Amino acid sequence: MEFERVAFAFMLTLFAGLSTGIGSAIAFFAKRTNTKFLSVSLGFSAGVMIYVSMVEIFFKAQESLISTLGERLGSWVNVLSFFGGMLLIALIDKFIPSAENPHEIRKVEDINIKEPDKDSLMRMGLFTALAVGIHNFPEGLATFVSALKDPKLAIPIAVAIAIHNIPEGIAVSVPIYYATGSKRKAFFYSFLSGLSEPVGALVGYLILMPFMNDTIFGILFASVAGIMVFISLDELLPSAQRYGEHHLSIFGMIAGMAVMALSLLLFI
Repeated sequence: MEFERVAFAFMLTLFAGLSTGIGSAIAFFAKRTNTKFLSVSLGFSAGVMIYVSMVEIFFKAQESLISTLGERLGSWVNVLSFFGGMLLIALIDKFIPSAENPHEIRKVEDINIKEPDKDSLMRMGLFTALAVGIHNFPEGLATFVSALKDPKLAIPIAVAIAIHNIPEGIAVSVPIYYATGSKRKAFFYSFLSGLSEPVGALVGYLILMPFMNDTIFGILFASVAGIMVFISLDELLPSAQRYGEHHLSIFGMIAGMAVMALSLLLFI
């Protein structure tokens, strides 16, 4: 049973990470980016992640920590872990140069922009792939830990992270494709950047599993909530608004919250 749960968690993480390949495919087979669809989708993803983090994951982590550390200490550790998760992803952002940051929006039509310096485009694409890989590492651990702790929560989280990874796939593949003229190379690097998500899950599992108990799970779960809220507020919603209209991203976010709320109610 334990093996099945670990395998399920790993497969979900693999699915979420490799959706960067979907973004890469969109860049090759679509003439223009469907910005309205992406705006709603990213908003939807943010809504799912914010709702599940604040309504479910945060309080599950608190229950776990209070059961082992007591109410006062458990509550303090939970809150500190939540903001610690935010701090971790903020530090990752801080040390990635803005030109290579995967938050910078790229569209399919950017492929057609004439750029004489192909070396700088290739460099930008490779650094973006590296930046996406670094970002995806803690996201992979977040998906994996969620699936181990509560499999029913993990599926919407994995879908939300997968949607979030699609524009990152475009961001990696567009400059590499234009620099090399090779769809294969662009897809390969985009695909490779997504692999860091299951790698993050695997490393986390190998390092933490020997020490895993309710306290460690609680700290990880609270950190996961902080990571996902930060990603939603710092990456997903701003990206959604840059891709489309402000209202579309908010409508998408509310729809994501409603779908997540309904899915949680159905499992009561």
